[in-house]
Amino acid sequence: MKYLQITLLSSLCFSLSIFAENKDLHSAVKPVPKSGGWIKRHQSFNQRVAKGNVDLLLIGDSITHGWEGRGKNVWAKFYGKRNAVNLGIGGDRTQHVIWRLNNGNVKDISPKAAVVMIGTNNSRDNSPQEIADGLAAITKQLRDKLPKTKVLLLGVFPRGANKDDARRKVNEKANAIFKKLADGKDVHYLDIGDKFLNPDGALNRKIMPDLLHLSEEGYTIWAESIEPTLKKLMGE
Repeated sequence: MKYLQITLLSSLCFSLSIFAENKDLHSAVKPVPKSGGWIKRHQSFNQRVAKGNVDLLLIGDSITHGWEGRGKNVWAKFYGKRNAVNLGIGGDRTQHVIWRLNNGNVKDISPKAAVVMIGTNNSRDNSPQEIADGLAAITKQLRDKLPKTKVLLLGVFPRGANKDDARRKVNEKANAIFKKLADGKDVHYLDIGDKFLNPDGALNRKIMPDLLHLSEEGYTIWAESIEPTLKKLMGE
């Protein structure tokens, strides 16, 4: 039985003890694509990055994808002049991002920074540790493929009506694990989840109307909350 040991950071490391054959990987780290509109969007990313001039990546699922919807005005304000590329696809889980990063989404580019927010779609079927394993694999990919790029891992955003929501608890536990990937040099971690909550822990529906996806106000909070850190990482 063969195992692949993935080690990140000298003092804080994640060990993914996984069988060498892909069929034996747990789902959060087993790279898989989708089809239809998903593959077309993936291919559009590859076409965009092939043009070069990429200084900033935002990588994720439908919440990141939404920068092109409810977040488009906020995107234009904060990222329109920063050579930013949106690598978000609705419905993605960590395993889909892993596949995309191995299949052209970051080919032949060297951005200043990459912002990663992924994992909430895993919270139904995967454990917190498995989600953290997925983030560890993604972080390793980015460090290997983009060695000059600073990585900003965001804690998975809160979801559900209140602090008792089962999938929110999974996300919170995953955050507590994968935040240890940060080394303060090349990999950084930021949890802005409390910015979306009322004092009692309930999600504000003005910010997340469906208790998952952001309104324009929510995207404003996101952008403003990471801006000080992002400026430093991009050397601005």
